[in-house]
Amino acid sequence: MARFMRLDVIQTLLEIGVLPLFYQGDMETAFELVKACARGGARAIEFTNRGELAYPVFAELVRRFAQADPDVILGVGSVIDAPTAALFLAAGANFIVGPSFNPEIARLCNRRKLLYLPGCATETEISTAEEFGAEICKVFPGETVGGPAFIKAVMAPCPWHRLIPTGGVDASQASIREWIRAGAAAVGLGSKLVSARAVADQDYDGIASRTADCIAWVKAARSVP
Repeated sequence: MARFMRLDVIQTLLEIGVLPLFYQGDMETAFELVKACARGGARAIEFTNRGELAYPVFAELVRRFAQADPDVILGVGSVIDAPTAALFLAAGANFIVGPSFNPEIARLCNRRKLLYLPGCATETEISTAEEFGAEICKVFPGETVGGPAFIKAVMAPCPWHRLIPTGGVDASQASIREWIRAGAAAVGLGSKLVSARAVADQDYDGIASRTADCIAWVKAARSVP
């Protein structure tokens, strides 16, 4: 069962502004990666459902962090159907992220008062997801749908949107500043933050440092009037 309700996760995501995401089939490596992101200041972390070991690894992560660092908010990404969402929710997922919008997932998460971040690529998809209760929408794939210009364009007539672009955000000050200044509520960072090289080299301190940098860049971009 989830330990963090929707409002808790929303507040955390909007405050910190960075959502790290990754998949890792090796339990010990996954544990170290979550610890590294949390050490860097990212309290909400998305573990993507992209491998055959996703479920057992995630369930064990939930169990371990309930003891090791209960402030860590673990969620699951790449979820495209309600049965899969229900499986991970039963394992303790605190939020669900998808590459697309699924109304059945929205109903399931709303029933539990848990956060669902659906993937949207058009203004119609964003508005539809919001009608189903989505407080924050994932703009995916961020670069392909138009980059920061897309965020700025849809925010103009609908300034109440809360959007997190994923796919096309670099772990650099220039990239993060551009997305945030365009109106993004936060940014999702996958392989640009948790790179294959860093994982292979077990450079967990480097991942923690880059996470902290990205969070600082978000805050700096927000501070510019």
